Amino acid sequence: MGRAGSTIIATLLLAVLVATAAATAYLRFRPDIVHDVEHVLRLGHGLPADHPVHEGMVYMAERLHELSDGTVELRIYPNEQLGTETHCTEQLQHGVLDMAKISAAPMETFVPEVAVVSLPYVFRDSEHYWAVLDGEVGQELLEAGVPRGLRGLCFYDAGARSFYTVDGMVRDPADLEGKRIRVQESPTAMALVRRLGGSPTPISWGELYSALEQRVVDGAENNPPSFLQSNHYRVARYFSLNEHARVPDVLLMSEDTWQRLPEQVQQWVQQAARESSEHQRHLWEQATQEALDTLEDRGVEIYRPDPEPFAELVEPMHDEITDPRILDLLKRIRDVD
Repeated sequence: MGRAGSTIIATLLLAVLVATAAATAYLRFRPDIVHDVEHVLRLGHGLPADHPVHEGMVYMAERLHELSDGTVELRIYPNEQLGTETHCTEQLQHGVLDMAKISAAPMETFVPEVAVVSLPYVFRDSEHYWAVLDGEVGQELLEAGVPRGLRGLCFYDAGARSFYTVDGMVRDPADLEGKRIRVQESPTAMALVRRLGGSPTPISWGELYSALEQRVVDGAENNPPSFLQSNHYRVARYFSLNEHARVPDVLLMSEDTWQRLPEQVQQWVQQAARESSEHQRHLWEQATQEALDTLEDRGVEIYRPDPEPFAELVEPMHDEITDPRILDLLKRIRDVD
């Protein structure tokens, strides 16, 4: 090959190197593009993408990206894209899924101790609720599932649960007599509705709208933002704010996934989860008030009954607990100031 040919090849190689370097620099300083991703974590849940709990998890993804300098990516799949809460939890146990957000109510099937936070009227108010969940009891509950392949990372505020119905307002427990009320797959939730005279009917969240519309059930129970964003108010026009339970959402991680992560990544994940929980609480407070205002504007009848008659009927549920672990947790919850 002549000198001219060698010069041309060298020039072409130099051009390729310069172009590659320029492209790399462009990508490196594009904040919307993830670079050198070493760990991709998939998170499934059943809520819509505009729900404040979903927004809390989006905040976690952003913080995880910042803490890891883009080396850890959290991909979130809402609306039961990866299955129901129970299905997602089973996937965590088998190491098929990395993370899931589920309600503490169905979680008690997998981690019995968690049933304590689903008990009716176990929390005096929102301040007591967070004092418990941010304290020793909350940490114990997050760790209780580790032997079962489920590591709790944090709690998200899911507010107070109340009844909404298709035909007529629930002004006192007598109005629940004989009504078919959708509940989560939770023994505690089913026992609560039975105590109040209703007929508990477990139905997945994704199927509930049609169940209400077709009168498969007469009502359900949930918090104001979920009631609004699910559009259930279009078929269930009566919302009774008896606030019988404050059941938190729990962010879970597969223990298999956790053990595969380097210690530094574990620290980033835990920090991002904790910060997202604190951020989400503010989102929840705002979303709750906005939801109630919107529901009233759209013609939903909202009633605030005296909670005492409801509390009296379900109080025996506390006395019937026989599991010593739950009894101990219940006592410690009551002792928290």
